Amino acid sequence: MKSKEAKSSNGWTDIFGAEAKVRRRPRALEHTLQSRCVRWFRLKFSNRRHNLFAVPNGGYRTKTTAALMKDEGQLSGVSDLILLVRKGTCGALLLEAKVKGNYQSPTQKQWQTLIEADGYEYRIFHTLEEFIEIVTEYLSRPDE
Repeated sequence: MKSKEAKSSNGWTDIFGAEAKVRRRPRALEHTLQSRCVRWFRLKFSNRRHNLFAVPNGGYRTKTTAALMKDEGQLSGVSDLILLVRKGTCGALLLEAKVKGNYQSPTQKQWQTLIEADGYEYRIFHTLEEFIEIVTEYLSRPDE
């Protein structure tokens, strides 16, 4: 029979010691949520599939790639999804995915304040059901 230490070893403890913990990255959970929401939207509103798109702000990048993307106009804090549909005086709905336990960064809060001051709507969703409710309500508004 293997010892208790050998049974619980996950490779990380061999390298980083007993205090090392392996935890699932929150971004992966938000990725799953966002993917489900986009899939639902494209099935429900296939004629508007071109109006909902992601802003690729997350993920690992080399310093060179990050510098190139910044030069091309990437901004920290921008929402995860943009629904480019005018409703009334609002030109677009900006959507941020956050799973339970994750919160906006100061940069995201600052961008939200600025974009709302420009007359856009910014909403945070935590579940597919919440996303459906927000998007359905927004799209059901009169065009003006």
